[in-house]
Amino acid sequence: MLSTRFVTGSPNWLDLGTPDIEAATAFYGGLFGWTFQSAGPEAGGYGMFQLDGKTAAGGMQVPLEQSPPGWTVYFQTPDADATAQAVQQNGGSVMFEPMDVFDLGRMVVFTDPSGVGFAAWQPGRNKGLDVVNDTGSLCWLELNTTAPDAALAFYDKVFGWETTSMPFPDGSGMYTMVNPAGEGAEAMFGGLVPVPADAPETEGPYWLPYFEVEDCDAAVAKAEQLGGRVTMPVVEAEGVGRFASLADPAGARFAVMQPAAQE
Repeated sequence: MLSTRFVTGSPNWLDLGTPDIEAATAFYGGLFGWTFQSAGPEAGGYGMFQLDGKTAAGGMQVPLEQSPPGWTVYFQTPDADATAQAVQQNGGSVMFEPMDVFDLGRMVVFTDPSGVGFAAWQPGRNKGLDVVNDTGSLCWLELNTTAPDAALAFYDKVFGWETTSMPFPDGSGMYTMVNPAGEGAEAMFGGLVPVPADAPETEGPYWLPYFEVEDCDAAVAKAEQLGGRVTMPVVEAEGVGRFASLADPAGARFAVMQPAAQE
């Protein structure tokens, strides 16, 4: 389970790159109740999506010619430079070299060996997100990948993740979940979804953030009303909940989840 007790290898930040931050704020504000708070002129347009005064994500306006719209997930590291070295040694690429973000922390942006983007955050004054695993906030991650075994080997070498596996309800295979080293299965924060090598771009590979909602069907309907698009209709998994995959009006992919009621 995600928590704000961040440790090495746990997701501790995520942000949205979008060509229109005002439109994104209107969409996610209507869907999750977020507001956008600028980090100030010195931050180059970067700001925080706030949920009841707590930071649920970051975001900034990025021209389409610079980068396609999308969410970037950050994982905690005690040493951004060492993580960059580990990524390169294990077949990944450094897209943006380690850099200090004022006194807030140190960041670095990568792609893994299959080209999936992700980042690392070495906390300074900013320890990470203020809220997770609550309505309107990040509650799960999924790596859609064409090479699950290779992806697991890569992220294990970079972050030391541990795994737990369970069969898919339809018996089609195993779903592998990950947690930070030494934290146990109760600290699971994400899973891996195998996709065919010839899958269309909309199906992967990429990291997909899930946001918790109270009513999945209502959230999907609201997202469509606000100009979003359904990429996978609502699915129900026994003991897990109801979830669906979406794209915002600019095309950034994410998912919503209504957790199963706890008995």
